[in-house]
Amino acid sequence: MQKKLTPAERLIVAADFKPPPEQLDGECATARDWVGGQVLHLADSLQGTGVCIKVNSALRTCGYSLIGLLHQREVRVFADLKLTDIGETLSTDGMFLREARPYLLTTMCAVGAPALRVLKAELPDTEVLGVTVLTSLKEDDTQKMFGCSVAEAVMRFAQTAVDGNLDGLISSPKEAEMIRAKFGTALSLNTPAIRPAWAVVPGDDQNLKRVMTPADAIKAGADRIVVGRPIIQAKNPRDAVMRTIDEIASAMA
Repeated sequence: MQKKLTPAERLIVAADFKPPPEQLDGECATARDWVGGQVLHLADSLQGTGVCIKVNSALRTCGYSLIGLLHQREVRVFADLKLTDIGETLSTDGMFLREARPYLLTTMCAVGAPALRVLKAELPDTEVLGVTVLTSLKEDDTQKMFGCSVAEAVMRFAQTAVDGNLDGLISSPKEAEMIRAKFGTALSLNTPAIRPAWAVVPGDDQNLKRVMTPADAIKAGADRIVVGRPIIQAKNPRDAVMRTIDEIASAMA
C-alpha cells in the first residue's frame, strides 16, 4: 500500500439501504427511487468529511449514473459490485466502469488470476480490490465450499489477487496480520465486519469471531475499514462518522 491516507480517508461508509416493505408494495421504481434517494441524502450529510461511500445493491438497481451523482457531491465512490465472470465479460465490465471512474471496485478472487488481470488492465485509475472470504462465512462454511479453513482460503485468494495484478483485498480484520506478514504492503487491506464498541446492530449477520473495532482493525494493519449499519442506522450519521474518524486517528497516533 503506497498511499498515505488520512484518518478520514481510511473510513468507508457502506450505504447499504434496504427498502422497507411498504416501498415494495408498489412499483419497483418506487423502491429504486427510495434507495437512490437514501444514498444521496447520506452523501449530502457526509459532504466535506473526506470519507468514501460504498454502494452495491443501490448501484445495481440505479445504474452507474449514481456514481456521477455522488461525484457531484464531492465524495469518492466505492463500487462494491463483487464482479464475477469470465475474463471477456470482466473486460467489458471494466470498459463501462472506466467512464464512471469509481475510486474503488470489488471483484471476486475466485474468478482466477487471468480474469483479474484483464479487469485491472481496463481500469488503471481505479483501485481494484479482490474479495477473499465473505465476512459472514464461518469455518464450517469454508470447509464445505473450499475444503480448507477460513485462514487458508483467505491466503489462497490473496495470492490469486497478487497474481492477478490487483491493488488490494477485502477480508475481515482478523486476517489482516497474517496477510501483512506474507505480502507486506503489496496489497491494500480493506476490512468490513467492523463494529465500534458503541454500536448495536440488531440481527447482526456477521461472523462475530471475525469482527473488530475500528481502532483494533487499524492496529492490526488495515488500510481502510468499512462501517455500514452502525453509521447509517445512527440517529446522526455525521456524528457517528466523526466519532469513528476520531477512533481511527487515535489508533494511528
